[in-house]
Amino acid sequence: MRPFNHTNATSIAEIKTALADGKTTLIAGGTDLVGTLKDNILRDYPSTVINLKTVPGMDYIKEEGGVLKIGAATHLADIAADPNIQKKYTALAQAASRVATPHIRDMGTIAGNIAQLHRCWYFRKPENRFDCKRKGGNTCFAMTGDNRYHSIFGAVGGCIAVHPSDTAPALIALNAKVVTDRRQIEAENFFDVKQPGNTVLEKDEVITEIQIPAPPKGAKSAFIKFALRKSIDFPIVNCAVMTGKNPRVCLNAVAPKPYRAIKAEEVIKGKKISEKIAEEAGTAAVADARPLNATKFKVQIARVMVKRAILAAS
Repeated sequence: MRPFNHTNATSIAEIKTALADGKTTLIAGGTDLVGTLKDNILRDYPSTVINLKTVPGMDYIKEEGGVLKIGAATHLADIAADPNIQKKYTALAQAASRVATPHIRDMGTIAGNIAQLHRCWYFRKPENRFDCKRKGGNTCFAMTGDNRYHSIFGAVGGCIAVHPSDTAPALIALNAKVVTDRRQIEAENFFDVKQPGNTVLEKDEVITEIQIPAPPKGAKSAFIKFALRKSIDFPIVNCAVMTGKNPRVCLNAVAPKPYRAIKAEEVIKGKKISEKIAEEAGTAAVADARPLNATKFKVQIARVMVKRAILAAS
């Protein structure tokens, strides 16, 4: 690991000032960043790492005015264990409980989980051995290389790496907002893989809170994940669903950003959920899939994940 300065921030204003130079990065749980720095995978290395956890009042779970509010530095383990989230915002509790291992959930934060970098062995190769599209290079090495876990819905910006977050599809299914120091962003619109950091955040913009409206009366939610191992593994495919009058279905690990399966939503809207309807929704969810030869198996997994998540939420 290269040397860098480390600062414990005391306010959001201090963080914004530090980030403005473009050579500073934030750390909260550090479960993604530390590995990134150790492996030296990026073109640019930060001169300063500023600690978000020392800013007062960034770790909380509360419900106000029918809105669940979660501080950006709230640990995933606390979200998974919260009785209110388990009952009313079930998909989020289930998603948080499936992230990696208990130790990583104790360290990792909700903001860090949605803002993490993509998983691709070319992108993540130590010492930046593959200066790929994701880093601003000219080639997506996965396109003609080993792409067995990559996108089934094509490339974005020439890159077929997939977004690995477990909590992101749950937040999108639950119609959440990402709150920063300057604006509110619909969770669905938070991800922009054509931008540095894969989000719409400006270089000096800081996530402060996640807000989730109370689910409509009668709505239920669920999250389901397929991975090769039950612990410390990223999803091959995951899916979150909220049923009800206006259902929402979101897949992840199938595209460069979380994939809202609108065609699946149309299948189940206004209908009593049955195994047949859920199966039809699963088929609709992957109707626009364009897999490569090595990723064709993921289409069937995504279809089944949507079906099972819908049934679990009904």
